[in-house]
Amino acid sequence: MLALATCFVNDIYREAAKRNIEVTEVSVEVEGVFGAEGEPGRDFEYRPIIRSNADPERIRELIRDTDAVAEVHNTLRKSVPVRLKYD
Repeated sequence: MLALATCFVNDIYREAAKRNIEVTEVSVEVEGVFGAEGEPGRDFEYRPIIRSNADPERIRELIRDTDAVAEVHNTLRKSVPVRLKYD
């Protein structure tokens, strides 16, 4: 959950800068369901809260565009394998 929230916060600031949108604060609420120990999570949802003087429609567009490029989100959506490597 923290990885999803942190990634999105970081990416909002990056994408806002590209669009010359001043963002004064970002927080992200993330929810999900976990089963027994070792089972993968499911039903992840997140809600960004952004403070800005920008027009609300520009912020909605910023959120949609950022969701499309958020690296951690896209990694989870594609179910990329994760392997342990150690010596």
